[in-house]
Amino acid sequence: MTPDSLKELLEAFKRGDIPVDDAMEQLRELPFQDLGCAQVDHHRELRLGMPEVIFGEGKSIEQIVRIMTAMAGKRSNVLVTRLSSDKARDVLTTFPAATYHGEARCLTLEQKPVELTGKGEILVVSAGTSDIPVAAEALVTARFLGNQTSHVYDVGVAGIHRLLARRELLDAAAVIIVVAGMEGALPSVVGGLVNKPVIAVPTSIGYGASFGGIAALLGMLNSCAAGVTVVNIDNGFGAACAASQINRL
Repeated sequence: MTPDSLKELLEAFKRGDIPVDDAMEQLRELPFQDLGCAQVDHHRELRLGMPEVIFGEGKSIEQIVRIMTAMAGKRSNVLVTRLSSDKARDVLTTFPAATYHGEARCLTLEQKPVELTGKGEILVVSAGTSDIPVAAEALVTARFLGNQTSHVYDVGVAGIHRLLARRELLDAAAVIIVVAGMEGALPSVVGGLVNKPVIAVPTSIGYGASFGGIAALLGMLNSCAAGVTVVNIDNGFGAACAASQINRL
């Protein structure tokens, strides 16, 4: 339930359009709904300004559909992350109005227009083309959460002139998400160029000594650029959530 839908319910009850029993029925599952396989947190959007998001990896198609049905029944927009294309095809048979974002491995169901709550623009930057899936997850999530977004891909430090040629995009953004694998150097470079929050996302892209993203993670945590914040490996979703909260301030 969103703040607007709760307000509508209360106003309808105040006018006498909804009996008290009907209002209580709608509010009964407001904290959470027990589906057996999941406890759907319908209250999260009221608390945090963003609804619960479904992590698709490891869930069965039946579980995803049940959770989506519960959320859609409360008129919530729905975001499913880490959803394979095979699972997405099956989910779309139940929710044909949903959209699958293959590059981001995300699915969105928008039952109402996304309200623009961000005050500025979130820029998503990827070091390499191989980092795009994580960057795209951040981009889809940021848009879903009500932010204007832009992106620039494949501007890593191996050819730093590519980044410097996009300096106007860096300067225009309110928050910058920087996604990089290998040695994870790009967030330090960006952090040294701009006077705004930089959220670094290490990816698992790289050869053996990258240790599945550990090298990039440690490089970002040891950044010499003051103020660079780091999220977990491949966590484009988490970076977008943090950027969205910053962008609302």
